[in-house]
Amino acid sequence: MTLSWIITVYTLWQMVEMHEIVPGKRFDRYHELGQHAFGDKLGLWIVVPQQLVVEVSLNIVYMVTGGNSLKKFHDVICDGKCKDIKLTYFIMIFASVHFVLSQLPNFNSISGISLAAAVMSLSYSTIAWGASLDKGRAENVDYSLRASTTAGQVFGFLGGLGDVAFSYSGHNVVLEIQATIPSTPGNPSKKPMWKGVVVAYIIIAACYMPVAFIGYWAFGNSVDDNILITLNKPKWLIAMANMMVVVHLIGSYQIYAMPVFDMMETFLVRKLEFAPGIMLRLITRTIYVAFTMFVGMTFPFFGGLIGFFGGLAFAPTTYFVSIFIRHLSSQQIYTQSFS
Repeated sequence: MTLSWIITVYTLWQMVEMHEIVPGKRFDRYHELGQHAFGDKLGLWIVVPQQLVVEVSLNIVYMVTGGNSLKKFHDVICDGKCKDIKLTYFIMIFASVHFVLSQLPNFNSISGISLAAAVMSLSYSTIAWGASLDKGRAENVDYSLRASTTAGQVFGFLGGLGDVAFSYSGHNVVLEIQATIPSTPGNPSKKPMWKGVVVAYIIIAACYMPVAFIGYWAFGNSVDDNILITLNKPKWLIAMANMMVVVHLIGSYQIYAMPVFDMMETFLVRKLEFAPGIMLRLITRTIYVAFTMFVGMTFPFFGGLIGFFGGLAFAPTTYFVSIFIRHLSSQQIYTQSFS
């Protein structure tokens, strides 16, 4: 996990540097950078499918996780005194917030939500590892592999790699975020962006690593995919932490949905000649939120979703696509300088 964090920070630094790798031009979208490196058509086919898989799958997972956290909050507060409510309804409640927030036009308009999400992430992570440490090691804790067959162990290993890649998935939105930062020759956008990335990934390390290590120490292989589901006491603290998760996921959903909204609306306006405006935004974004809600309700398997999507698309976009783009871009610049 530590090695993955180091590699991720390095490849993210490459992305930040490549935002203005061509003097006088800014690559504000991931696919624009891919087109610069691989060509107009090939760049689109290499980058866009992977980026869409990452962002859409994240939004689906956030739907499921948000619903799970709301259900856990309900169950902890009620303490068996309330009627049991299916997870499906909690996913719908979580989605209802996004039907409204998805109408915000761009990244600048969700900056306050993003800040709240970051604060909540640090807060509930601290509660999670603190409560696990206070609880101590569970009786008969088992640190062996969950699967007993070779095939199960292989899939478990690959799923674990997917989980780690899932934890560091900022590459797919970093250029879109950097595009909102003013840039001049004397003060290029990469300087403040890199400072922000360093701070963000230090916070990410402070959030995820203690939870992963202490959670595994306390519960072994019986820990849930969301450790706050495993914990039950103190009730008021666990309930509060789950609501913090909900706030964090609300902000995260919007961050990863915004590039998808941009792609959808750009395609409809440029290719299908739809009229841009509020009505187009209302229809396309509502349909997208409804789609992620429906898929989340249909496949509410949080752990399996992370492992599957992590292995399929998170690993390439996180670990090596940016390295290929950097290498090809450097070759192009070198060739042009001697032509």
